[in-house]
Amino acid sequence: MFVYMYEAMPMPTNLTPIYMIGAGGIVRDAHLPAYKLAGFQVLGIYDVDVSKAKMLADIFDIPKVFEHLADMLQEVPKKVVFDLAVPGSAIAAVLEKLPIGAAVLMQKPMGNNLKEATRILEITKERQLLAGVNFQLRYAPFINAAREMIDRRQLGILCGIDIHVDVFTPWQLWKFLYGLPRVEILYHSIHYIDLIRSFLGNPVSVFSKTVKHPAMMELASVKSNIIMDYGDAISANIITDHTHIYGPDKEEATITFKGTIGAIKIKLGLLMNYPQGVADKFEYIILQDGEERKWKSVNIEGGWFPHAFIGSMAQMMLAIETGHQPDNSVVDALDTMACVEAAYMADSQGGVKL
Repeated sequence: MFVYMYEAMPMPTNLTPIYMIGAGGIVRDAHLPAYKLAGFQVLGIYDVDVSKAKMLADIFDIPKVFEHLADMLQEVPKKVVFDLAVPGSAIAAVLEKLPIGAAVLMQKPMGNNLKEATRILEITKERQLLAGVNFQLRYAPFINAAREMIDRRQLGILCGIDIHVDVFTPWQLWKFLYGLPRVEILYHSIHYIDLIRSFLGNPVSVFSKTVKHPAMMELASVKSNIIMDYGDAISANIITDHTHIYGPDKEEATITFKGTIGAIKIKLGLLMNYPQGVADKFEYIILQDGEERKWKSVNIEGGWFPHAFIGSMAQMMLAIETGHQPDNSVVDALDTMACVEAAYMADSQGGVKL
């Protein structure tokens, strides 16, 4: 009989202080709540909008608000992690100002395209930065649980990952996305591309189509179909549609891992009825000869927001502690950005004409 034995994510022995650069919605809703849960110390915060930084400092008991980035960089102790939560287009400029040898965790995406991502990697090398990118879905508690089962071969051989998102996303919450040339894949499906890579490595190639919606023409794209090619025996499919205007009852958001003797299906409650969300769900089935094929549920504590953000920051602290590169290093993240670039290239090239 199968017994589920979930092991928590690796955590550092020594907690490195954090200095926050950026005070937007993702910092308020995910970064800072995660760090509070984990007991991580955030000692300072800066944002171009000082009022936002002061508001979050009050809510999360951050002792120091900096009105200028230069002030933070002048006062900050030597051994800290800079948590960089700024738009992708601003990352390179901030990295060039950080102290030589600093540790920094960047919010995704790693620039707006592969060219910018490559430049960001070059800057981290030039300035000898210990750098990671906050592709945090790979550290969500339900993903940790799935990874443990898969690593133990309890599903047999992993032969498929399917991600299906059919929800209504209130894009107006992120005004900066309007008018950008890339939206859905770069700012949403990028999570799933990175997740699949974390299990299967880099694909041979990428097929993709990303499109608009008649009621949302001011956005570059709100729906995507992506196939990551891993050869003839493994499938990896991402289908997203953020235009489900038909009520929350029929919304769907799932990740399914398929193996030769079992499967896992995870409901991403965060994305449904957004921003209120619904409960996540973790189900699995393991085939046994002569037994009824019945799915079972497991209660997994914690979710994507904010708990997955603990894992991203923990990787940086572990890297400082051990001297090894973090799992979410900029080198690894560049491959995710390369897959994103390949998806946009495939979309622009189009399919085989009849």
